[in-house]
Amino acid sequence: MNKENNNPSLVFFGTPEFASYCLNALLNSNFKVLSVVTAPDKKAGRGKKLTSSAVKQFAKSKGLIILQPTNLKSPKFISQLIELNADVFVVVAFRMLPRVVWSSPKLGTINLHASLLPNYRGAAPINWVLINGEEKTGVTTFFIDEKIDSGSLLLQKEVLIDPLENAATLHDKLLNLGAPLIIETLKGIKSGILTAKKQNISKLKFEAPKLNIENTKLEWGCKLKIINNKIKGLSPYPGAWSFFENNGIRGRLKIFSAEIIYEEHLFPINKILIKEHKIYITGAEGYLNCLEIQLPNKKRMTAKALLNGYKFDPNSRVL
Repeated sequence: MNKENNNPSLVFFGTPEFASYCLNALLNSNFKVLSVVTAPDKKAGRGKKLTSSAVKQFAKSKGLIILQPTNLKSPKFISQLIELNADVFVVVAFRMLPRVVWSSPKLGTINLHASLLPNYRGAAPINWVLINGEEKTGVTTFFIDEKIDSGSLLLQKEVLIDPLENAATLHDKLLNLGAPLIIETLKGIKSGILTAKKQNISKLKFEAPKLNIENTKLEWGCKLKIINNKIKGLSPYPGAWSFFENNGIRGRLKIFSAEIIYEEHLFPINKILIKEHKIYITGAEGYLNCLEIQLPNKKRMTAKALLNGYKFDPNSRVL
């Protein structure tokens, strides 16, 4: 029997680049991908051009069958899934599935989540582990059930978080862990050697809610380490933001990279201070040196580049 026949056939559900990387790994490991389910095309950008998901673009390049249902409970979509007769469904960064979908394959529906469940359930685990200053994280495979990220656990892989890590670098680190873990999980459930375990809810300390305008705002009354953790956790997207005031005009800035300078000073906190072509924001314990910043109607740039053409008045401050 060849290697292909030893692997379960599957339908893959996913939307972003993270998911397309996992799909590519499955194809390279000789899994039979019967179809790919991804989000419908949507209009994006200034020209409102119709744009396909990263998963659709990749699946199309590989000649895979692509399904883009607007309604996951539609009889037509359910019928299409049943006709495929897949052994298992694999979900990576996709919206919540109804029971009629996730309960249909004989080996179940597995999901890859970018945290060590039960902690950091939700839409933005990579961001929130950094915002909360965690020292380690990882990836988890589990069986999907009725609730978000609450199903029985299959496998986990742990990784340390570098002190200089941001959301982009941690995303890539977890990507390299996640794809092999899916493959190991699929082989394990096919052979019957994997036993799913219920999540221990008593270990749930933090969740990972969707990012919004409120929870991405910087709070300048916090310690500098907490502020910098939020900056790292939201860089490069969507970016930690704050109101600022300069020349009597209020605007909104984003900070993408910073470093803490612990040093006593006599300045009031929240002051924007320009020293040696650097942008400092004063805190109770010292300064936040803003390395990469974005002001209204300007591109993201280094502090030095920004100061070449932009002036802060002596009374400028963050709010």
